[in-house]
Amino acid sequence: MIAVLQKSWALLLGIGLLMVGNGMQGTLLGLRGGIEGFTTFQMSLVMSAYFLGFLGGSRLAPELIRRVGHVRVFAALGSLVSAILIVYPAVPDWTAWTVLRVLMGFCLSGVYVTAESWLNNSATNETRGLTLSAYMIVQMLGIITAQGLVNLGSAGGYLLFVIPSVLVSVAFTPILLSISPAPMFGTTKPMSIRALFHISPLGCVGMLFNGAMFSALFGMAAVWGVAAGLSVAELSIFIAAIYVGGLIFQYPVGYVSDRIDRRRLILGLSAFGAVVTFAAFAVDPGYGVLVVLAVAMGGVINPLYSLIIAHTNDFLSADDMAAASGGLMFINGLGAVTGPLVTAWIMGAVGPEGFFLFVSVLMVLLAGYAGWRMTRRASVPVDATGAFATIAPTSTAVAVEAVIEAVTEAAPDAPAPDAPAPDAPADDAAA
Repeated sequence: MIAVLQKSWALLLGIGLLMVGNGMQGTLLGLRGGIEGFTTFQMSLVMSAYFLGFLGGSRLAPELIRRVGHVRVFAALGSLVSAILIVYPAVPDWTAWTVLRVLMGFCLSGVYVTAESWLNNSATNETRGLTLSAYMIVQMLGIITAQGLVNLGSAGGYLLFVIPSVLVSVAFTPILLSISPAPMFGTTKPMSIRALFHISPLGCVGMLFNGAMFSALFGMAAVWGVAAGLSVAELSIFIAAIYVGGLIFQYPVGYVSDRIDRRRLILGLSAFGAVVTFAAFAVDPGYGVLVVLAVAMGGVINPLYSLIIAHTNDFLSADDMAAASGGLMFINGLGAVTGPLVTAWIMGAVGPEGFFLFVSVLMVLLAGYAGWRMTRRASVPVDATGAFATIAPTSTAVAVEAVIEAVTEAAPDAPAPDAPAPDAPADDAAA
């Protein structure tokens, strides 16, 4: 790990600062929206817009990079991100924020694609796995740190918006001054959604639900906190607890994942998550218990992302994994766009606690679907499955493909799964 940090510290530092800035903006907008009197539905449009822009950026940014190069794209999009953070408090209008959030999502997607391609290029076959694990940890720590910085001022002023703008601007300095020549950029054509569903229905449905759950947490937690009357300190601790849970539960879940039928683990985690989120909805647990429940929520939703990718890869040959990752990212993005919107609708119907109800319903549906899929086909033998790889839901397809490559290189002799017959119905083709 020390060798990895010595070689990639500048990139990791820059990404960490970027994540602090990105983590601050989500919480700040939720708080400022409450001050400005925006409705829950209006704020859901603002929050959903980020994921729409991110989805578009993941598709268009690679073409921009091929046309004008890594450095120009990185610097241009980074400058826009810094500027947008300053514009938010200057234009306190939810329609303007919605447009700015689309642009923010697009820019950050391009920035992450560029940074991740540099990071992957700087790693060797021996260090790629550790490098990408460090990248995931830095991402999560950046968001956790951001919640502490939110307490340094008032969301009704300018200072808290200036801080992430400065951090984002500073983030590019170590990256641009230390990077090696940019690698040739290439992307794998995504597998069609129909083909991907034919291979792994649970993988597709799970990714759709996971995207909606993650965006609800990432986008609407601050909106819920304002509606529930939490103080800034209480809200920042609650949000940080979600990501602490996501960080510490990744590795235990990965350990178990490599030793049992992954569908059983998906079912078990989803059922546990459903109980936790329904408890937060149905009773008033008190703030202390609520923070513990937040750790559990993050500890379920974040590892589920990696687990669903690993499950899907169990039914793919190594040559098809990269193509499938593009399709999975697209499905996850579609779910992420809808998550805040549906959350706002439920909150409007049942009150702020609808935030937890939405996640609970999706957990129940995912657990039920995983259980049903287990009746459609025998499990894949544990010794025939690939290794679990830790991936952050905030990563782009570049990082996902790199993680898959690292796992494949680490186990070159692992048996490839049999592909389903082309004319087999989905129910009988795969789990």
